[in-house]
Amino acid sequence: MVFGDMIGRLKAKPKKIVFTEGTDPRILEASSRLLAGYFLEPILIGNPEEIQKASEEAGYNIRGAKIVDPNNYEEMDEMVAELCELRKSKGMTSEEALKTLRHGNYFGTMLVKMGKADALLGGATYSTADTVRPALQIIKTRPSNNIVSSCFIMVRGAASGAEEVLAMGDCAININPDEDDLVEIAVETANCARTFGVDPKIAFLSYSTHGSGAGTCVDKMRNATLKAKAAYPDLPIDGEVQFDAAVAPRVAKVKCPNSEIAGYVNTFIFPDINAGNIGYKIAQRLGNFNAYGPILLGLNAPVNDLSRGCNADEVYSMAIITAALA
Repeated sequence: MVFGDMIGRLKAKPKKIVFTEGTDPRILEASSRLLAGYFLEPILIGNPEEIQKASEEAGYNIRGAKIVDPNNYEEMDEMVAELCELRKSKGMTSEEALKTLRHGNYFGTMLVKMGKADALLGGATYSTADTVRPALQIIKTRPSNNIVSSCFIMVRGAASGAEEVLAMGDCAININPDEDDLVEIAVETANCARTFGVDPKIAFLSYSTHGSGAGTCVDKMRNATLKAKAAYPDLPIDGEVQFDAAVAPRVAKVKCPNSEIAGYVNTFIFPDINAGNIGYKIAQRLGNFNAYGPILLGLNAPVNDLSRGCNADEVYSMAIITAALA
């Protein structure tokens, strides 16, 4: 249902999405499925002959996909000039820019920067750093943002046919965010949750609920809560709270009876990457949630990173999510 809503929006306004690894069989299978749905236009980076050969050998129909070769791109001079301008503070020369743009991750990111595509999905063979670094250098963070963060969207079916959708941040990028970082992570995660039809109710998680425990980590989450409430008074926010008080109404009545959202939280902000990474994986493995992400937040255009162990279904899902964020 969640993906049906996003696909419906994309059909009304189709997007172009760059895949930086055009010959990868998982990318080709997902591209074939996307093309059959008529709501996304894949742009595959690589040698056209190699991509066509790989698709034929794997049995995937990619007619309709745009294939762009960094070694034979008509507008390369313009791209080189723009990259030099973007990296002039680092003293990048035209020769260095051309060498850099021969790599699919940088070339694909520049296609987004120059408006040739709406979004990018990489990481099937590139590392996370090799996907995120070009985005930071070229697309950069929005003026209102100081950091790039991430969230996972967790989706679980129910017997009623409805889906339970939760958002969790930051589980993948910021190792030990400070109070101001946490405020930004909370707002960005809430905005991402809305893309999935979630009306965000935000909890800053801790081992303490409203002062029941003490420590620097408790102080951090409490102060982040106060800053978030002051900056975004229209957002329903609570903190610091323990996870059980955030999700269980019976526990919330005991631990924080005056809270308006405790017991019904759907957007969780973790104190650090340790807690976030462990938390989403517990939900995934023991709670039978499907985990979508990490979804990168705070950039001027949607760029997302795949796990190198991903399958074609995950590529397909992440492509829809990434395009929907555009």
